[in-house]
Amino acid sequence: MKTFIKLLIFVTISIYNFNQSAYSSDKIKIGLIVPLTGDNFLIGEKIIKSVRMAINKINDDKIEIIPRDTKSNPIDALKVSKELYDDGVRIIIGPVFNESTKYLDDLKEITFISFTNKLIDNPENVISAGVNAISQIQTIKKFNKKNNLLKSIILIPRSEFKKEIEVAINKTKIKHKKVFYYDREPTKLTKQIENLTEYEVRKKNLKNEIERIKNLSFKDKEKKIQNLKKKDTLGSINFDSVIIADFDENLKSVATSLLYTDVSSKRISYITLNQWFDESLLRESSIHPIYFPSINKSNYELFMIEFKNTFGIDGDQLSFLSYDLVGLVYFLIYENKFNISKNIFYKKNKFKGKIGIFEISKNTITHQLNFYSIEDNKFKKIF
Repeated sequence: MKTFIKLLIFVTISIYNFNQSAYSSDKIKIGLIVPLTGDNFLIGEKIIKSVRMAINKINDDKIEIIPRDTKSNPIDALKVSKELYDDGVRIIIGPVFNESTKYLDDLKEITFISFTNKLIDNPENVISAGVNAISQIQTIKKFNKKNNLLKSIILIPRSEFKKEIEVAINKTKIKHKKVFYYDREPTKLTKQIENLTEYEVRKKNLKNEIERIKNLSFKDKEKKIQNLKKKDTLGSINFDSVIIADFDENLKSVATSLLYTDVSSKRISYITLNQWFDESLLRESSIHPIYFPSINKSNYELFMIEFKNTFGIDGDQLSFLSYDLVGLVYFLIYENKFNISKNIFYKKNKFKGKIGIFEISKNTITHQLNFYSIEDNKFKKIF
């Protein structure tokens, strides 16, 4: 009897070891759906090159990346995803564009790690991995708390990104004085900022004060009047900072309108969203300092150098993100003992990538970001 039990134990262990050995030799297939043809083919090409860099860095033969062409449209995104599903793929990195996620809820057994930073109205099986509004507003909240900025005006353009900012404000519970919506059209914008800052009232205050002084008699009266005439307005501003939820030329237009209404970045703090170290902002010295959350700048620059040296072309933000997404997926699969399941993105976890720290919880990804200022023609890290 003892001999039989020993034999049974031996057989059980042998079967277990065989299964483990067989399993460990299985390929872990990860899909990659990006545009490889059409107007956006270069985006897909750079992503594939970056993924190749990440796979070489991981150096694990079990991982197999299978790329497919979305042609930048939702129908093809669904079609190639179905092909990957039939090939045994259950995790797909992509698609790049939010529009391409439209029909992906047809494949509920697949988890998609999309490049988009939009969180609203995505299919349930699509996880946004871009630097989203919640991550950015959360970092701004940290900066405001450190600097005792309690009366922020949050300036939001009337655009498709508006809802994302509104959700982020509610989720992060950032302290603010007011949310103000504006039009990007220049003539409307200027008038709206004038109303926000009570520009005409402060101009009138100045004019009235000069007239009042003229009717008085005291020493240095003329000097006082001349000093007042050097001003544009007179009166306090009832907010301590502005958070401008905009980018590129639109951001510059808002900042310029604030300057025009005599609300400079020397009087209040100008804060904006992730600008990806847009060097054109370095030349806008009249609006400095201006503050923004972003990814790890040192890692970003080192990645761009390596990408250029390896492939002879410039990398971009999406190629930088794609490098981390391969590492993130591998890390979560490894943590789950190479079992692929939906739960790996549901359980609370953290992954340190080149961008910074990814926080994973309940099929949502947020980022712990750094914070920077633009001043003295430099990007300066604050935290």
